[in-house]
Amino acid sequence: MKYEEAIKELENIVSQIEKNELDIDQLTERLKVAQQLIKQCRDKLHKTDEEIKAMLEE
Repeated sequence: MKYEEAIKELENIVSQIEKNELDIDQLTERLKVAQQLIKQCRDKLHKTDEEIKAMLEE
């Protein structure tokens, strides 16, 4: 999943939570998905940061 898609999905999850659209079982599952998406985004940002630093050092 691309970074932008992950962010949009996270925004969707937050919206569902804020609107109280999820029952307790759905909430648990959506929070697990959100946790995975946050990790994926964090990893992508870290990797991109490292790549940029490496380019600037050349």
